[in-house]
Amino acid sequence: TTAIFAATIAITQNDIKRVIAYSTCSQLGYMFFAAGLGAYNSSIFHLTTHGFFKALLFLSAGSVIHSMHHEQDMRKMGGLFTKLPFTGTMMWIGSLAIIGFPYFSGYYSKESILENAYFANSGIGQYAYLIGLLTAVLTAFYSWRLLFLTFHGNFRSDKEFYNRIKESPYVMSFPLIVLAFGSIFSGIFLSQHFIGSNQINFWNNSIILNDSYHYMPYIQKLIIKIAAIVGILLAAIIYFYKKELSEFFAKIFKPFYLLSYNKWYVDQIYNKIFTENFFHIASFFWKKGDQQIIDEYGPNGIARVVRFFSKKISLFQSGYLYHYAFVMLGGLVIILTWFAYF
Repeated sequence: TTAIFAATIAITQNDIKRVIAYSTCSQLGYMFFAAGLGAYNSSIFHLTTHGFFKALLFLSAGSVIHSMHHEQDMRKMGGLFTKLPFTGTMMWIGSLAIIGFPYFSGYYSKESILENAYFANSGIGQYAYLIGLLTAVLTAFYSWRLLFLTFHGNFRSDKEFYNRIKESPYVMSFPLIVLAFGSIFSGIFLSQHFIGSNQINFWNNSIILNDSYHYMPYIQKLIIKIAAIVGILLAAIIYFYKKELSEFFAKIFKPFYLLSYNKWYVDQIYNKIFTENFFHIASFFWKKGDQQIIDEYGPNGIARVVRFFSKKISLFQSGYLYHYAFVMLGGLVIILTWFAYF
């Protein structure tokens, strides 16, 4: 549910970093249901491979934002691949990895998770498998939507601004190369240790592993790959070939579009239920408790008493000798009275 929930939000966001952020939440959903099915090795494997390609996507987005002088709205981008070929290539590599393109890192870990869900002997396992497939479609869709809106098509901002765009410096580019290497090859290098023939030695009894191996039917493997292809084709049609369709679908399915665009209104609901009520409670205690009781009778009250007596006593500081004599006589009377009674 986490996987599909976050993916449905990512498909309509326009902030390039926000798309990737909700993508992260969605991929965490895969790890959750893998762990829930007892496939802890697959869950950690996807966490590992995901670390490479998601870091690559985030830092590539950072490179785009840097080149765009802190602009993050994809609606103001487009056609950047000619200006940012290196960053665009890195983003493509990260996107291919996240959809599970064959022999990229996500291919090994995501298929392992879906395989465990497919062979789970429970209704919730089948639910996880179906949701995992649907999420794979949406993952490919929002990934390629990001690519098309950012790097392909026509630039949608000022042309003079476009001419000033240039590739990020080497200090930002080098980490992308390292992460791209991991996004491509980490699945190949680590699959035998995490989920393959060497997993018993690798995990060394830290988790309980099932020795039996299941082989996904060919048709199911094909369905997983078709799911990603469907998502890419939908994104290509709507955001590259028939761009008017995006506004058309947004109008036709306006309630669903608004639900996704507003992140299922989670923020608004949370604010209404928790934030606003706690704000009113905090405001009450602040005004009634802090200001009117603690401050009124604490530091402010003491200050008023001191100020009151200071004003009265200062009346004797007049410079007249008889005023000072009166004060001295009063002090002497008080001292004698004290000694007389105590």
